[in-house]
Amino acid sequence: MGAIEIFLVSLMIASCLLPSASSATRHYKFEIKMQNVTRLCHTKSMVTVNGQFPGPRIVAREGDRLEIEVVNHVHNNISIHWHGIRQVRSGWADGPAYVTQCPIQTGQKYLYNFTIIGQRGTFWWHAHISWLRSTLYGPIIILPKKNTPYPFAKPYKEVPIIFGEWFNADTEAIISQALQTGGGPNVSDAYTINGLPGPLYNCSTKDTFKLKVKPGKTYLLRLINAALNDELFFSIANHTLQIIDADGVYVKPFETDTLIITPGQTHNVLLKTKPNFPNATFYMTARPYVTGPGTFDNSTVAGILEYESKTKLHFKNLPLFKPLLPALNDTNFVTNFTSRLRSLASPQFPANVPQNVDKRLFFTVGLGTSPCDQNKTCQGPNGTKFSASVNNVSFILPTTALLQSHFFGQSKGVYKPDFPYSPLNWFNYTGNPPNNTLVHNDTKLMVLPFNTSVELVMQDTSILGLESHPLHLHGFNFFVVGQGFGNFDPNKDPSNFNLVDPIERNTVGVPSGGWVAIRFLADNPGVWFMHCHLEVHTSWGLKMAWLVQDGKLPNQKLPPPPMDLPKC
Repeated sequence: MGAIEIFLVSLMIASCLLPSASSATRHYKFEIKMQNVTRLCHTKSMVTVNGQFPGPRIVAREGDRLEIEVVNHVHNNISIHWHGIRQVRSGWADGPAYVTQCPIQTGQKYLYNFTIIGQRGTFWWHAHISWLRSTLYGPIIILPKKNTPYPFAKPYKEVPIIFGEWFNADTEAIISQALQTGGGPNVSDAYTINGLPGPLYNCSTKDTFKLKVKPGKTYLLRLINAALNDELFFSIANHTLQIIDADGVYVKPFETDTLIITPGQTHNVLLKTKPNFPNATFYMTARPYVTGPGTFDNSTVAGILEYESKTKLHFKNLPLFKPLLPALNDTNFVTNFTSRLRSLASPQFPANVPQNVDKRLFFTVGLGTSPCDQNKTCQGPNGTKFSASVNNVSFILPTTALLQSHFFGQSKGVYKPDFPYSPLNWFNYTGNPPNNTLVHNDTKLMVLPFNTSVELVMQDTSILGLESHPLHLHGFNFFVVGQGFGNFDPNKDPSNFNLVDPIERNTVGVPSGGWVAIRFLADNPGVWFMHCHLEVHTSWGLKMAWLVQDGKLPNQKLPPPPMDLPKC
């Protein structure tokens, strides 16, 4: 194909990606810079976007194009991921370092350019390199198209509530030490709500998020779990929440006093305030759900729900009610809550579950070990290093971007296209662990032809202790068609799969000592990361990547990279 033909094909492909006439192009600028921030009476200089912690809010409508210029003024390499945005044929903007792009180096910039196609709801952005997302994160709010109503009564007000973690120490130093020793990283000093730890921590009363509400109104709370390492229970004292959305997908509404949200997940909930001023204030609290053997931050973050009053009141004199959260290890609550999540599955918002499957895959996920580096002392079992794996493969990030290597046919020496469909060695996954806990370290991709319908079962293992794993898939939503405890039974369990209205999302928890089954259609060409959204584990290797090949038509192909794509 000559230069003119290549130009014409590129023009055809680009035209398929243009926003419609009714949509808009929205511009944002992210200046990555150091900023002094104080929490818990501790001031530290940390990496921020525009000096804000958390970072700025992005607002757009379904169908809009987003152009976000990221300028790196710090010494760290930077990349930003737009979590939950499908990036339909715009994989160059997805963000994970060394997967879809080389990171943005000091003094360099990159324009993330993508269109919101067929999505609306609550999403978020965060750094996708090392542990920088502990401070680099913020909400993305995608509103419905103009003149398109919500499938529920319009709320009086919308409020983003983003959970995070605060570390007194430098998080880059924490993860660097953990990677050197092969042990678990130090835990955070506090959880935060919208960057504030709240009054239950020492020296933190002034840093408390307050949600001020009017009686008799309905508020839409956009909940985001941006914490590095913990699934969180959340509740507001003496109030009921109505779940209406999960990961930007409408669900059949149901009411609950408490919810569970894993790292990476979002929930939209409706809060109906009391009809009259209640003469009280109310804690809104979150604390971790814990299943694994590792250490964790066993603390509680609190904000305050405060009713506006027509008369001047001293809120300190009002009673302050606290919610009762589930026990730290209350797996029954988590199971019951997640089983209530069902897609809306209406004519306007259908659940397009793949009914036929082209590829059935079985992945084991869990912790193993790797040998300690020569002349080093390691803190893993028997002097080894902890190393998480999928099908016993601990993923090694390359030194150049996978997507670039694939697109230009330069994969040799960068990755292997032979990720295993199932474990090479079968064992009783949730029973007594095998004697050999060593993993295989490699860069392997699972290759899928365009439009392949995939069924993937992910199985927790007991090799170094059972625990839940929140898995996030880039580039796609998937349907959670089944889950259970113990070992997955391919002869019996599929008969109980929900193929009618399963929850559709982008991040799901593999149950501790159990399994989860998902289905998705591989209709988005490119290289797409899948990884555990516990940063403890992503650093140790619980990750893999999919390579979805181009289809035959112009609108089924990945366009060429932008001219300003960062170089390694």
